[in-house]
Amino acid sequence: MEEQLNELRRLAAHAQNRRTETGIPRVAMVQGTIPEHELAAVYDPMVNLILQGSKSMTVGGRTLHYDPATYFVMSVDLPAAGVVRSSSSGDPYLAVSLTLDATLLAGLLSELPNAGSSTGHATGFSVAAVTPELLDAWVRMLRLMEQPADIAALAPAYEREILYRVLQGPMGWMLRDIATPDTALARVHQVIQRLRNDYARPLRMEALAKEAAMSVSAFHRHFKAVTALSPLQYQKQVRLLKARTLLISTGYSVTEAAHAVGYESSTQFGREYARTFGRPPAKDAARIVANMKRGFQAKPDQ
Repeated sequence: MEEQLNELRRLAAHAQNRRTETGIPRVAMVQGTIPEHELAAVYDPMVNLILQGSKSMTVGGRTLHYDPATYFVMSVDLPAAGVVRSSSSGDPYLAVSLTLDATLLAGLLSELPNAGSSTGHATGFSVAAVTPELLDAWVRMLRLMEQPADIAALAPAYEREILYRVLQGPMGWMLRDIATPDTALARVHQVIQRLRNDYARPLRMEALAKEAAMSVSAFHRHFKAVTALSPLQYQKQVRLLKARTLLISTGYSVTEAAHAVGYESSTQFGREYARTFGRPPAKDAARIVANMKRGFQAKPDQ
């Protein structure tokens, strides 16, 4: 598999230290030291393959580590914090990702034999060992960056193959459940999308449980199994991450950001923000903006 990884590293070598589009729908890459505030985010469902170095992802109280021997799947939208590391030889972190398309996944599943659903451990994220077959599909996909005229015709086939290889692996049940109506994972995912989009609204547990067609206790249990967070913790993480973005990119005051994301008390917002990010909102935002300016000044050609 080292030969395949080396070709993937060559193909992705021009990635930058932020999400870098490849020209292939839903496929992106990243390389180097990524700013800490960009690694703390609400992540879209994805398949993430490390080509060089390693990464840790923390969701709630659960942390997963992965490297070029493994790949990471996140099947639902999750607030998470990442840490990336260079390889033992000093080569920069390098990774590619495929954002999951629910419609494409459902269409693929309709053409495959039913292999069953989860074993009851309905987590929404996990790590598995990479296979030569999966790497082969990724090599063909990234080669399209050198033949952009072929992307429209061939990328859909390679995307289906990547998803097929994941479906065949130990986390295949996760993708099956998320795309199969009436599974617990799919119903929780529906609520998760609502929470992500309507994060500023008050959380009403009974209404969310009803939407998931579960009792309140069953909904709370399934939600935490999927996300490693309670619904209230999930909403809080999404709110704080959104507020951080507002403070950094729009010039909102702390009070304006707090109210924009649904907090009635800016004092409570400040306490929870500092507890999550380690600094009060204004100081944290000022630190990030200063670091961003230093990074820009160090690279005048970009």
